Amino acid sequence: MQSLWMVVASLLFACMGVCVKFAAQTHSAVEITFYRSFISLILMFGLVRLRGVSLATPHWRWQFSRGAVGFVALLAYFYAITRLPLATAVTLNYTSAIFLALYLALAGMRLRAGILGALLLGLVGVGLLLRPTLQAEQMVGGMIGLGSGVLAGMAYFSVRELGARGEPEARTVFYFSLVSSLGAGGWLLFSELHPLERHSALLLLGVGGFATLAQLAMTRAYTRGKTLMSAALAYSTVIFSSLFGALFWGELLDAAAWFAIGLIVLSGIGATHFSRARPVEAD
Repeated sequence: MQSLWMVVASLLFACMGVCVKFAAQTHSAVEITFYRSFISLILMFGLVRLRGVSLATPHWRWQFSRGAVGFVALLAYFYAITRLPLATAVTLNYTSAIFLALYLALAGMRLRAGILGALLLGLVGVGLLLRPTLQAEQMVGGMIGLGSGVLAGMAYFSVRELGARGEPEARTVFYFSLVSSLGAGGWLLFSELHPLERHSALLLLGVGGFATLAQLAMTRAYTRGKTLMSAALAYSTVIFSSLFGALFWGELLDAAAWFAIGLIVLSGIGATHFSRARPVEAD
């Protein structure tokens, strides 16, 4: 089943999160974002050349806005990973499916009762998940993690619009990597840049490599598999992340946190199901 490529993508995204968390011991979230984006940019440039995809686009405004919003979402996500248990940060970022449904409704899609129910369920789940993290440092990380989900949903909305306009996925990912590289690189001109050592360089290479491979596997799952099944399997990233978090950092979530995660997962799947009226899928 082609949808099972999403399990591969989920494992790779979880591996990326592990590399981010380890790399954060020596590098800032901005640095990690830059290296992740620049490595992906190089790999995607090779891919578009190999596939013969032209980089010329008539939709540069959409490409720029998707890249800019995606860059901030990625930066917020990486920051959240450094401040929260890995599974918690991943779950908050995956609220993007919920917010994507909301953006589609605001764009004119009929707001069905199912979407309203999914949104409500997701908000309850987010509230329960953030409730145990009342310490100031974790609350800031939690809100930024939630912000990454809000912005990622907006970026995926742009991806849908670009797809509807005939933009190839490889071109869109290339421009996202380009804008993110420029954004993070510009930020680094005014902040501290830590030297690369063999260990940290391997971790940063892992961030970019795992992210790019995961995106390709995820795209295959959405384009060749069943959309709803792929969306549901995407949440296996939370399971892989919780296992890695327990293995490497002793991060064990309590029953209340897992209940909240379950609500968010159900909400995301429901939001995906009830917002499938349009033919172009977000990935």
